[in-house]
Amino acid sequence: MNIALVTCESLAQYAAPNVDDEDSLLTRYLREQGHHVETRVWSNPAVDWHRYDAVVLKSPWDYFDRVAEFYAWLDRLEAEGVALLNPTAVVRWNADKKYLLEMEKAGVRIVPTHWLERGRPVEVQELFAGLGHDELVVKPAVSGGAKNTFVLTRHETAIRQPQLAELLQHEDFLVQPFQPQIQEEGEWSLVYLGGEFSHCVLKTPKSGDFRVQHYLGGGIEPREAPAHLRQAADAIVQQFAPGCLYARVDGLDQDGELLLMELELIEPFLYLASSEGALARYEQALRKMVKE
Repeated sequence: MNIALVTCESLAQYAAPNVDDEDSLLTRYLREQGHHVETRVWSNPAVDWHRYDAVVLKSPWDYFDRVAEFYAWLDRLEAEGVALLNPTAVVRWNADKKYLLEMEKAGVRIVPTHWLERGRPVEVQELFAGLGHDELVVKPAVSGGAKNTFVLTRHETAIRQPQLAELLQHEDFLVQPFQPQIQEEGEWSLVYLGGEFSHCVLKTPKSGDFRVQHYLGGGIEPREAPAHLRQAADAIVQQFAPGCLYARVDGLDQDGELLLMELELIEPFLYLASSEGALARYEQALRKMVKE
């Protein structure tokens, strides 16, 4: 196959000594299987996407900084009949974390969430009262890489209120109760390839932090997926990730149930180096989807 791995202009800020360069790892493996692979920047207007048998979103890790441009790119691919993996409709839906509301209405257990709309006033004290917690996590509705994500405590209200008001001039945000379990036990990531379960890791933040991203010092440990989490994640992928080459279900094990943090369908790190055979399963899923 002639494959385009879609990336962004620079991945340097996401490099970390504790993980392999997944883009290079995947590119090398696919080439070893006889495929022609080129990395292509999604925002480069000179790229002829029609040249490829498969256009695979791998690491467009600046899309949330240029979301209007990214949506326009998706529209262009769709209008020109270029098939994207994951599909453009799924990517567009998954880009805004309001998708969590749809999942909650469908019966998926998510972290309790309060939505803050762009341009509307917010009273921070009301957020504490409404969510019933003294520590809250604030994050943009369209974001990645922990951008503009921070913990809000009651004693910081006077400082954070103007900051949050300024951020809300530009985009929607969501607020959730801080989950100490992330620091105590970690966050589970279950990875699916071609709709089938592939492997699982447990992510832990560095001491004193709550963000589990590896390039922020978080730890990654390959683990056997607990059966009850696997069952819940299987159902989520089947219902909400149709036609997807890859999916990553992130959540906590709370009271013996999966508490969903995010369903990652755009550009997740897939921890392909953490599981023997994961690269082969990726290639097999890709080959199958292109043939279909």
